[in-house]
Amino acid sequence: MFDGYDSCSEDTSSSSSSDESEEEVAPLPSSLPIIKNNGQVYTYPDGKSGMATCEMCGMVGVRDAFYSKTKRFCSVSCSRSYSSNSKKASILARLQGKPPTKKAKVLQKQPLVAKLAAYAQYQATLQNQAKTKAAVPVEGFSWGNYINSNSFTAAPVTCFKHAPMGTCWGDIAEGVRVEVPNTDCSLPTKVFWIAGIVKLAGYNALLRYEGFENDSSLDFWCNICGSDIHPVGWCATSGKPLVPPRSIQHKYTNWKAFLVKRLTGAKTLPPDFSQKVSESMQYPFKTSMRVEVVDKTHLCRTRVAVVDSVVGGRLRLVYEESEDKTDDFWCHMYSPLIHHIGWSRSIGHRFKRSDITKKQDGHFDAPPHLFMKVKEVDAAGEWFKEGMKLEAIDPLNLSAICVATIRKVLADGYLMIGIDGSEAADGSDWFCYHATSPSIFPVGFCEINMIELTPPRGYAKLPFKWFDYLRETDSVAAPVKLFNKEVPNHGFHVGMKLEAVDLMEPRLVCVATVTRIIHRLLRIHFDGWEDEYDQWVDCESPDLYPVGWCQLTGYQLQPPAPQSSRDSQSSSSKQKKKAKSQQYKGHKKMTSLQLKEELLDGEEYSFLQGTSDQESNGSASYYIKQEP
Repeated sequence: MFDGYDSCSEDTSSSSSSDESEEEVAPLPSSLPIIKNNGQVYTYPDGKSGMATCEMCGMVGVRDAFYSKTKRFCSVSCSRSYSSNSKKASILARLQGKPPTKKAKVLQKQPLVAKLAAYAQYQATLQNQAKTKAAVPVEGFSWGNYINSNSFTAAPVTCFKHAPMGTCWGDIAEGVRVEVPNTDCSLPTKVFWIAGIVKLAGYNALLRYEGFENDSSLDFWCNICGSDIHPVGWCATSGKPLVPPRSIQHKYTNWKAFLVKRLTGAKTLPPDFSQKVSESMQYPFKTSMRVEVVDKTHLCRTRVAVVDSVVGGRLRLVYEESEDKTDDFWCHMYSPLIHHIGWSRSIGHRFKRSDITKKQDGHFDAPPHLFMKVKEVDAAGEWFKEGMKLEAIDPLNLSAICVATIRKVLADGYLMIGIDGSEAADGSDWFCYHATSPSIFPVGFCEINMIELTPPRGYAKLPFKWFDYLRETDSVAAPVKLFNKEVPNHGFHVGMKLEAVDLMEPRLVCVATVTRIIHRLLRIHFDGWEDEYDQWVDCESPDLYPVGWCQLTGYQLQPPAPQSSRDSQSSSSKQKKKAKSQQYKGHKKMTSLQLKEELLDGEEYSFLQGTSDQESNGSASYYIKQEP
């Protein structure tokens, strides 16, 4: 094992850095043409209703429809871009192949299709811009420094079954020894030394060279799945030299005896660890595969899209009719939003037929077995029916759980759900959930778990009471026994750090924290942003990843907002928290619709005070009994 040991002398080492250049982004147009859709013409407000100008993009709209308490921005996107660094955000959007995601003028009290048409028209004006896929390095952010300076804890890799090594992480823990490059030297060749894991944070490990005992001066963070991390004994079998760091080179006269003593009984990585990492990062989806995916402009239907790229299991899908490949959609390969070709027809789901009558050369249908399977259900007996009431996470406002209605029952356990009080007249914002989905809940779920329920828009009888609402609407609640009550032993705890997709703009993976746990439901907070951007996510969501996932897969990680933005947000958040109200807060979903990638949005929503998180796997208090 120690045949590779070599006692060479070293000099100082050097490091290099690179600069990041920025480019100016063209300003957004100040006006948009009239949008004509389905025989209806929609124009923008003429100023008589009280106007406001967005401080970010300069768009003019009805003040009451603007975002935030101060009405300074037309949308969540503009508020966010203004709070951080609008120039870098715009550059990032362009470099990742999309135009700047600013909002068109705000429309007041118009159907959803009008907003969709307005955005589509505006987006069309930007499609001739030059695009590039170059990555934008994030300067100044380090997971290791972030965790060390704040004593944070990261969610373990075993919490993410869909992530690389999620099911075969094994006994990797503090105290495990590995062989790593020795950076405390200046030899012309690459040499190694043994280090022990001091702390784990997802894929990242804080390592300390053997021989430093309690001296942490040269501790360093690295990704344990990286190509330079090896099990003890690798140097001996590979003919690589083991050289002690220069700082402690003269501490012992017999380093071989020291290593034998230190490593006897110690654990190391499995011999095939690197092979397992490589195998776990092989993805079945390939470029040019055709799939059915939700239509981001009409959530109630699907469209055909083609896999353009695969990064860490995440797919960039380009809608088949997009000639310049700018009309795209990001999601994970295990997302419930993608299906095999023919799925919509098989269950009775709405589908937009492509104008392309013949497959393009090289395109082929993705095999059905590649897609995530849903649980089989028995709809022969008592089952969901149209008109039944329930509670559901709003797909356009993931921070809110809303009063909802089953609008249509499809085959194989699928349901079309509408959010009460804010549905489009044509049903274009109905959303498809499976009966076993962890995003739908029986009547009373929010009450029993002390989550504030978003009542229907315009509902005046507050505080909202389900019993009264069911009587007033002459409706019935969906039976509790039909909902998924399974709570896996997920391993998450409040305060854990992770990397999470911002479903408002699903190209982006951000630094995030688990702030609440209600059985299998997680409240995800994006570090540096106000609570209004939080999102409810299932514990098994493929949009959550361990710390270090972006580095491992080569994806771009979005760091927390700058400290200056946090300070300004903190003061405004405190003012908002002073007065707790059950007024409907979801109206901005319609007026500041986020149609960037997934058409999924995050909105402000406050919880009832004094609640405790439910972290157990028990479901005894999961639901409230229904009124007869």
